[in-house]
Amino acid sequence: MTASHLLVPVPIPDRIAALIGACTPAHILRAELDADCAAREVRRFRGPRLGIEDQADRELALSELARANKVLAAHHPRLVVRPCSAW
Repeated sequence: MTASHLLVPVPIPDRIAALIGACTPAHILRAELDADCAAREVRRFRGPRLGIEDQADRELALSELARANKVLAAHHPRLVVRPCSAW
């Protein structure tokens, strides 16, 4: 039995990633990219004192993340991206 905290991430070669991407529907790949970008945007707007415009931008990024996650969760629940996760 392998402990998950002992696993070392291994990079996937580009050709293998292309094969995986070819098997995944285009709208799922697009939602994955949108979710990743939105999560990065949400992390950018952290802090106790955000201005009104920054709060609005953060809410917009959260709504984009929720929209993309809805598509991803419909395909497979483990694809959901959280704002605090690396990916």
